[in-house]
Amino acid sequence: MPKQAERASPRPLTTLARQQLWAGIACLAAAAVVALAQWWLTPRTPADIDRARIEQERRLRAGIWNTTLRLPGTPDLDKLEQRLTEHGVALGAPVMMRIFKREFELELWMARGDGYHLFATYPICRFSGDLGPKLREGDHQAPEGFYLVDAKALNPESRWHRSFNLGFPNPVDRAHARTGTFLMVHGGCSSVGCYAMTDGVIDEIWKIVTAALKAGQPRFQVQVYPFRLTDESLARYEGDPRLPFWRDLKAGSDLFEASWLPPRVHQCQRRYAFTQAAKLLDGSQPIDQRCTQEVRAE
Repeated sequence: MPKQAERASPRPLTTLARQQLWAGIACLAAAAVVALAQWWLTPRTPADIDRARIEQERRLRAGIWNTTLRLPGTPDLDKLEQRLTEHGVALGAPVMMRIFKREFELELWMARGDGYHLFATYPICRFSGDLGPKLREGDHQAPEGFYLVDAKALNPESRWHRSFNLGFPNPVDRAHARTGTFLMVHGGCSSVGCYAMTDGVIDEIWKIVTAALKAGQPRFQVQVYPFRLTDESLARYEGDPRLPFWRDLKAGSDLFEASWLPPRVHQCQRRYAFTQAAKLLDGSQPIDQRCTQEVRAE
């Protein structure tokens, strides 16, 4: 039989080949680390997605503010009188507001006829923190809930041009031992727990709310939401610990959208409760401690 050929011994790697091999391994390891980091940092839950979008929007709006001082979507602030006439409202009419964090919007509503009419939607330049209520002093969180603002809450000489205090903590916040002070809506585009509207916008808001208060409205209601509270938007957050709180807020939002009248707001067992108004009220009724088994007109 022919002699079986001997298997050739592998040649030892040269120094250059060893260096190339280790360089390849290092590249693969680095790529794996980058891929893992990207997977870890990529938004995966609705909360992650919203948090990333909000942060991106903050950077975008700050850049616009530094360049032009007026954000896209800002009404024509030089034509306030004309816009009032077009909407069929006048300075001195009762007012109320709605704030939507994720949408970066503040709506200003004015009384007209038997209800409230949406007069203007202003872009918010910046708010700080995440979606959800403010919990404690120093958490940099902008509050959510139903608040009342009177003339004493207005500061015409704010470090941020003009401002008004939302009145945090309200009775529901205090029932949860939430702490914090000087939570404002103000000018500029910086925020530590506040809603910054730019100077031009806060000037227009100031004219409208001061006229309402001087005309006899004792205080106006500000409804602050994480986002527009539809069934679909809440369904995305199923299982989120903030969801029960947001569902309570939705009850008040639904009452307003059913009648375009600000609901009466109550604190019931540390939760929001609401009573629908059957006539034009100005939303100035204080938040009291009251439980309602069902929504009924006053």
